[in-house]
Amino acid sequence: MLHRRKSSEEREKEYEFAPDNSTTPLYGSYESAHVLPREVINEKAVNPNIAYRLVADEMLHDGNPRYNLATFVQTYMEPEATQIMMDAVATNAIDKAEYPQTTEVEKRCVNIIANLWNAPTDEEYMGTSTVGSSEACMLGGMAMKFRWRKRAEALGIDINAKKPNLVVSSGFQVVWEKFCVYWDVELREVPMKSLDELYLDPKDAVAACDEYTIGIVPIMGITYTGTFDDIVALDKELEEYNKTAKISVPIHVDAASGGLYLPFVNPELPWDFRLKNVVSISTSGHKFGLVYPGLGWVMWRDKEYLPEELLFKVAYLGAFEPTFQINFSRPGSQIWAQYYNFVRWGKEGYKAVHEKSRDVGIFLAKGLEKLGIFKILNNGENIPIVCWMLKEDPARAWTEYDLSDRLRYYGWQLPAYPLPKNLENVTIMRVLARADQSMEQISLLLKDIKDSIEYLNEHITVKKEVKKSEDHVAGYTHNEKRLLKK
Repeated sequence: MLHRRKSSEEREKEYEFAPDNSTTPLYGSYESAHVLPREVINEKAVNPNIAYRLVADEMLHDGNPRYNLATFVQTYMEPEATQIMMDAVATNAIDKAEYPQTTEVEKRCVNIIANLWNAPTDEEYMGTSTVGSSEACMLGGMAMKFRWRKRAEALGIDINAKKPNLVVSSGFQVVWEKFCVYWDVELREVPMKSLDELYLDPKDAVAACDEYTIGIVPIMGITYTGTFDDIVALDKELEEYNKTAKISVPIHVDAASGGLYLPFVNPELPWDFRLKNVVSISTSGHKFGLVYPGLGWVMWRDKEYLPEELLFKVAYLGAFEPTFQINFSRPGSQIWAQYYNFVRWGKEGYKAVHEKSRDVGIFLAKGLEKLGIFKILNNGENIPIVCWMLKEDPARAWTEYDLSDRLRYYGWQLPAYPLPKNLENVTIMRVLARADQSMEQISLLLKDIKDSIEYLNEHITVKKEVKKSEDHVAGYTHNEKRLLKK
């Protein structure tokens, strides 16, 4: 006997009379038979176990963060650290009166970082946590602009005659472009000269300064390549310039990557407050500070470099504790996680983790060199960032973008992107050797790169024109969107 197949409308009516209960299989539930809301919120509440599973399943489309070799941010923390973060997730880090211990722990972290950055003992350093190093850079930039304006007015400089300007290497991260747009500052880019000089030229940087310059921003760990700017040489050049300048120019170090790496692996390298003209530094706690995103830190060597008008004291939080972050409400989780890491690892532990990451990066660079087709631009010795490009080969029809696309077949995310101004016709690839990456994992990557090369040699035999646009830049993350504009 044949039975008529029920329509979807009829089946939905049956669901209305037979609601889910404790015995309903999760994937036999009414909700699992329907797409999740995209524009309009659902009318009725959903069982928490079903809601969790369906939403968690959405995350599968993001892939495995551990295989995202493009990102600088941490993709693993110990279970104890994760629990610390969960314990603090309901605290509001900005509400210093209601959560005094979170405030105390933040101060401890500031003290520890100031010590790591060699803050002078005869000056009164100031610092704060931020939402990533982007907010930290914004605060550093704002402090430079406000301080310049006050000093310029006192010297009789017409602050309205033209825009103030900020001098930075063309290898800057997008936050500095944002800062200049948001705060009406002229961005003066100093182009990197060649593939052998992927850093800021100190003489060129100082030559770009005038009485409207609020500061120079060198970078310790350039996003594109991982190279360091020579801040010792810049400090010397700037010292000479400031002797005769109508208004002196300070240095803000963007140490998003190097700030919590160098103090443990190369503490003898002077780049921080040991240099006279370095007045502020920013870093990411979620990079080599080994904390999940997003956490940043910014520090001024003395309170004179943080204008008072940027400090706010509000009574409605229950006390008059000063606050000078841009963001307001945010959980204390990352602050507690940073303190956990400081307690857990100490200098010995951070040194061991970072040196292992460095060794893994060098291992990758050597493996790539053995393949014979790559030019290594940074081998990970200074910081665990390895970047490379294809050597010229008229017979090769495929590009770095094709290799990046092919590696996604194995689950890897490796960015391919053009270098910035002056070198925009050069395409490179990059890997971050993070704390959670082992020699075994990188050996698998090298195998997959080799297999991908063999595949591309066999299947791509006709050259095509490469248009360097958003559609062709593979494997980029939010930190690389700046690259797409160049």
